[in-house]
Amino acid sequence: MNKYEAKDIRNIALLGHQSSGKTTITEAILNVAEIIGKKGEVEKGTTVSDFTKEEKSRTISISTSVIPVEYNQHKYNLLDTPGYGDFVGEVNSALSVSNGVILVIDATKGVEVGTEAAWRYIQKRGLPAIIYINKMDKENIKYDNVLEEIRQKLGKQTIPFTTPIGKSDQFEGFVNVVDQKARIYDGKKCVDTDSWDGNEEKVEELHELIVEAVAETNEELMEKYFEGETFTVEEIHQALREGVSKGELTPIIVGSAAKNIGLNTLLDMLYDFMPSTKETKAVGFNPDTEEEIKRDIDANEPFSAFIFKTIMDPFLGQLSLFQVRSGSVKRDQEIFLSNQDKKLKMGQIYYLRGKEQIQAEEITAGDIGVVVKMQDLYTSATICDPTSVIQYPEIPNPNPTFYLAINPKNKNDEDKLSESLNKVNKEDVTFELIRNRETQQFLIGGQGLMHIEVVLERLKNNYNVEVTTEDPKVVYRETIKSKAEAEGKHKKQSGGAGQFGHVYIRFEHCEEDFIFDEEVFGGAVPKNYFPAVEKGLKEACEHGILAGFPVIGFKATLYDGSYHPVDSNEISFKLAAQIAFREGCKKAQPTILEPIMKIQVTVKDDYIGDIMGDLNKRRGRLLGMEPSEFEGWQTIRATVPQAEALRYAIDLKAMTQASGIFAMEFDHYEEVPANMQEKIIKEAKEEQNK
Repeated sequence: MNKYEAKDIRNIALLGHQSSGKTTITEAILNVAEIIGKKGEVEKGTTVSDFTKEEKSRTISISTSVIPVEYNQHKYNLLDTPGYGDFVGEVNSALSVSNGVILVIDATKGVEVGTEAAWRYIQKRGLPAIIYINKMDKENIKYDNVLEEIRQKLGKQTIPFTTPIGKSDQFEGFVNVVDQKARIYDGKKCVDTDSWDGNEEKVEELHELIVEAVAETNEELMEKYFEGETFTVEEIHQALREGVSKGELTPIIVGSAAKNIGLNTLLDMLYDFMPSTKETKAVGFNPDTEEEIKRDIDANEPFSAFIFKTIMDPFLGQLSLFQVRSGSVKRDQEIFLSNQDKKLKMGQIYYLRGKEQIQAEEITAGDIGVVVKMQDLYTSATICDPTSVIQYPEIPNPNPTFYLAINPKNKNDEDKLSESLNKVNKEDVTFELIRNRETQQFLIGGQGLMHIEVVLERLKNNYNVEVTTEDPKVVYRETIKSKAEAEGKHKKQSGGAGQFGHVYIRFEHCEEDFIFDEEVFGGAVPKNYFPAVEKGLKEACEHGILAGFPVIGFKATLYDGSYHPVDSNEISFKLAAQIAFREGCKKAQPTILEPIMKIQVTVKDDYIGDIMGDLNKRRGRLLGMEPSEFEGWQTIRATVPQAEALRYAIDLKAMTQASGIFAMEFDHYEEVPANMQEKIIKEAKEEQNK
């Protein structure tokens, strides 16, 4: 593979709803660029992008694949991303190194949930995009309706640059409205023509729309437009490039990846309208001073690169994908891992196309490569020149929203399970591993049920570890609601010195987890035994009297007692305090507390009623509602008992056709309704007796 300057490199992410055809487009581009002869098929598991066992069995993209394409002396690093929402981490990784986006829309379905989600990612990051309407060769396509839906849901800055020629299986090309050229695909190549019979009126209408958009890009063109002057082709192209690169205009083109229609135009537009890596800045910071550092993406700058993805290959080991953001890098070059203040030597470097490694001598600014078997590297790490240190911000990812408890099917695999999960976690940073010592459960958290299922499939396929799953146990607490006094006396006599500890303790509710105080007068309990009393109470509150849950929210005041000059010791007073604790809790109205989660749900206006009704059924409490940053969406803030939200990620998808977004975190403990406590106590005691 040739070495390219940053000005000739375009790093482009393909985004869209699942099954809109992103992977098929990637195959078609490889075919058009004559990199592959026969196109692979998603259904047959023969595509370059989808090469893992999980992707082949599910016939969907699960991981982002990097597909470098050389075409017309330019290089395009295409990043084929998953369309399913559970794999948002893969999308975030791709966007962290992308200068532009191809947003793929299925002409048979129009703007779907995944389309809108992808559009939000584009808008949030201010990235330029081109919309490719795929599958125009299918039956019953109503192009004008699709176009209207795009402009209605994604915004009026979306401008059609093409109009189709032919319908269904007669779809054979389109008119390029900008250049007013028809492009007909004859089965092997594109043929340009000046004839577009039957499309004259539509072409004129769309051309006028483009001219209006061009006029709005700057005052000089606006003035020329109002004076009735005609724009030159050069003026139109220059204005469109500026508008598209700034994200102010989004071209819409049509095509069929199955027939290779529209892909030459797409590649040309990516080069003409998208900013090169040279035109962007690499913005990082000094890890010691946190002072911002800006670098030109230029081979003459000091070396720096960002690790945006990790692949744990069962045969090749760890593959770390990186984008060179300044300078260049070769094998055995001394580098610096700025996140960990560590010097390293660069390993063997390659270009990666799907799973194929392509030998590279040097990778330069703007380009994407991979280094093998460097265990110190990880996703979001920065490597750089040791004499010019920089660190880039980590990739932002959402916290897990769905958890399952897992156990190895084979008890002998416990250590192997933990080791394998850590390897999978290095590859996929969007899931979380938690060992809950209180419930003795090993929890795995992710972005949804499919995400967790794929993680478990990887465990089986790559590491031969199978597991069983169950819902996480809710971590309840106990507390007291009133004030009570209790006596605790521990007395034990043996042949020699005995044991004697005697205390009176007052128990009452408080807002802190535990407070110990003393009001002892006259030395009834010597001060040197106070720590033993406090220690006894701390140990006792680990197991409440109702269901054995830890006790919180109480104050214990030692106010009287007695001691024996010979038999008293620390253990005696510790045991006496524990006796008092059990007696005091019985008298002070013990009760069960449950964890209350704070959740933030962002949904379309259409679903507000359903979401509010569902939260009420879950014993939720509304805290507030406000418009989202995206038009037509609302953000609801509420608190919900954890027991009612264990599968909320799944239920929210069902209620909102997978469009809803939510985040959840622990907020506080609250008393469980009295009618529910008996069941919780019964289940806890059954668990303890197993």
